[in-house]
Amino acid sequence: MGGRTARTGVWFVGARGSVATTAVAGCAAITAGLQPPTGMVTETPPFDGTGLPPLSSLVFGGHDTAHCPLPKRAEHLTDAGVLPHGLAPAVRAELQAADEEIRLGGPAPGDTRSDEELIAEFAADLTSFRVRNALARVVVVNVSSTEPLPAPDAVRLPPSSLYAAAALRAGCPYVNFTPSTGLRTPALTDAAAAGGLPHAGRDGKTGQTLLRAVLAPMFVQRALEVRAWSGTNLLGGGDGAALADPGAAAAKNAGKERVLTDTLGHTPQGEVHIDDVPMLGDWKTAWDHIAFEGFLGSRMILQTIWQGCDSALAAPLVLDLARLVARAHEAGLTGPLAELGFYFKDPDAGPSGLSDQFTALLSFANRLREAQ
Repeated sequence: MGGRTARTGVWFVGARGSVATTAVAGCAAITAGLQPPTGMVTETPPFDGTGLPPLSSLVFGGHDTAHCPLPKRAEHLTDAGVLPHGLAPAVRAELQAADEEIRLGGPAPGDTRSDEELIAEFAADLTSFRVRNALARVVVVNVSSTEPLPAPDAVRLPPSSLYAAAALRAGCPYVNFTPSTGLRTPALTDAAAAGGLPHAGRDGKTGQTLLRAVLAPMFVQRALEVRAWSGTNLLGGGDGAALADPGAAAAKNAGKERVLTDTLGHTPQGEVHIDDVPMLGDWKTAWDHIAFEGFLGSRMILQTIWQGCDSALAAPLVLDLARLVARAHEAGLTGPLAELGFYFKDPDAGPSGLSDQFTALLSFANRLREAQ
């Protein structure tokens, strides 16, 4: 590369969605000094000297079935209050460059291509992206809408698994930031093991479950008995529409419930309900109602309200993960990266409490630092 910093590709599945657009715009803004890297754990002192690819070295592309260009999508996000006013025009060139690297995904309604044809085409897109931009490596990050869990007798792979298979075939590390199946299907178990690639997932931990991962260990450590834990989510945008499907909502809620079950040692009464409220757009509200018992059976209640912008919460985590997994690939690490469980509702392995997960993440940073 003639002494220049090697460049790293970040290939988004769902590249024209809110999370990907916010990540691309945010990366450009931070690189230009227009905004601080708030929310990016990898930009904090514990990650100094770990050899992570600089934000300025990231090159973006991706797959999507949508056609709205990224500059226009950024304008929509500005109108919705997700991006600050003036940012979209300031980083228009970077958004346009990323948009030119987006290829048509699938399968779309009426698509006659077989699974093998789709995987081959997606893998070819990844290889072409790497070669065309002279990239050292490409990390595939799934940030598309949640899909329902596949039926037990399904004969075709779900879309998320098609993209994951393409990543394996093209030799690309993979991150699943969604609750969708991705690599977690028996059809890809052997290929994932044989591929020798690092991968991480599943389902980014951005709001309600982040709070659960903090609160659940508190009850355990203070020997308080949690009897019921119920929740409600109000959200709009593409995620709200996708999660209106009961199958997709079930996939999403499985990760939320796992945090409680793993930490508390049992599954408390109560469920999480997801309501699609289109006018909320990318903003969401999450309520939790926790019923617990204290000394002598005294009954007590804790209620929480989390209000936030999902895209702004997710984008810095996506950039963190792309950098961490790219560095892991450079260091020769393979297989599931359990140390990245800090970022996921349904991680590959490891502890469920956020404090323990953060300790594991810091150990991973040391591991990367020593690998240089």
